[in-house]
Amino acid sequence: MELTKLTALELGERLRSGEVSQAEALAAARARIDACQGETRAFLTVLDDPAPAPDLAASPLAGVPMAYKDNICTRGVRTTCASKILGDFAPPYDATVVERLTAAGAVSLGKLNLDEFAMGSTTETSFYGPVRNPWDLTRVPGGSSGGAAAAVAAGMVWYAIGSDTGGSIRQPAAYCGVTGMKPTYGTVSRYGLIAYASSLDQMGPIARSAADCAAVLDLMQGKDRRDATSLDVPAGSLLASLTGDLRGKKIGIPADCFGEGLDGEVRAAVLAAAQVLKGRGAQLEEFSLPIMEYVVPAYYIIACAEASSNLSRFDGVKYGWRAEGYEDLTDLYNRTRTEGFGSEVKRRILLGTFVLSTGYYDAYYKKALQVKAVIKEAFDRAFEQYDLLLLPVSPTTAPRLGESLSDPLKMYLSDIYTVSVNLAGLPGLSMPCGFDSQGMPIGAQLVGPALGDAAVLNAAHAYQLDTDWHTRSPSLKGGDGK
Repeated sequence: MELTKLTALELGERLRSGEVSQAEALAAARARIDACQGETRAFLTVLDDPAPAPDLAASPLAGVPMAYKDNICTRGVRTTCASKILGDFAPPYDATVVERLTAAGAVSLGKLNLDEFAMGSTTETSFYGPVRNPWDLTRVPGGSSGGAAAAVAAGMVWYAIGSDTGGSIRQPAAYCGVTGMKPTYGTVSRYGLIAYASSLDQMGPIARSAADCAAVLDLMQGKDRRDATSLDVPAGSLLASLTGDLRGKKIGIPADCFGEGLDGEVRAAVLAAAQVLKGRGAQLEEFSLPIMEYVVPAYYIIACAEASSNLSRFDGVKYGWRAEGYEDLTDLYNRTRTEGFGSEVKRRILLGTFVLSTGYYDAYYKKALQVKAVIKEAFDRAFEQYDLLLLPVSPTTAPRLGESLSDPLKMYLSDIYTVSVNLAGLPGLSMPCGFDSQGMPIGAQLVGPALGDAAVLNAAHAYQLDTDWHTRSPSLKGGDGK
């Protein structure tokens, strides 16, 4: 029995029954990290001596090794956001999700690589070097949670916690052939997540299966007095709601997401997934969602505006890296931020500052907020007719390293099918649905109405009961999946 081929829930069951010990699970994970870290660079920090779970009955995932994206605060453990400006910063507190998962017996193996401050779609903007896709080391793993997706795909951990501002869980999950869930905004506390765009950011799980994601979310979600945007949702019911029954469910397929710009192999794989869902009892119907041309510009204006505000706190005064040889306070700010931030972060801060400036606020930021409201209304109308929507995650499979960085606009457009979900605050899930002719994974995206997380997870679970795409693993020698 190869432990790293198991789902998180399967390993948790073996740990509880005594068939597998925590020491054996940790040894298996450590062996995979030793074997794959040099090739993938998925981790930024690997913990030498992770604390074992004291009670294997604490949850279905107690004792299962996992890891956190490195923009999630972990007390006493280096948290860099993959940026020079945070250096060796070790937070004095845990994020709420870390507290809750630790109480449920999570065993953290460390912190995972990402695009700097979660700004990117390829995990190439990390100050510490790019992550490589385990299916093909010449390709990107997606971003910004690329380290999390790569670590799960390579079997280095059984699940990981990422963050999703405009697709940063779902897109890397699609590129790496794993399952990733962005929950409804507010169902998971953002306390302890180092902010990129506060109105869009949401943490969620990346794992092999939808059932694993449901089990993780059961432990994460719920009201938190330290996050005023968190919702008082019932915890612990998602895994139990996975029946796989889709009879009577109506799934809308937005024709606007299957037209020009979508790779033919991706289109075919996602539409084939629709037929599997139909076989499970769902009704399919094509419809029009005429908002797609507006989602990317609206998203980047809003996200960059919030980033310019959120990242103003990184100035070299209280924590993180500080430039040397400055003359006064203003010079300290200028030198620290100039030398500490990478080019993509600077680009987004400048864009955000511009759209918030006098004379441009009304023309750009205010109008983007109005478009955001229109996007939400369009989804509301769609969910009056449909229980769920099915669409692609990305226009193509994973590009080669360096291709996206040479054309930032092309990188931004790769988010066209994911950013609208964040703008509307909806739950979205990426599930593996095939491979292209180059052996690269393809992901299909399920989107539900606000607080429809259970329905999204159940549909993905139903699909995975009848397919085996989510069970396949890369060889790290070209991705034959054997």
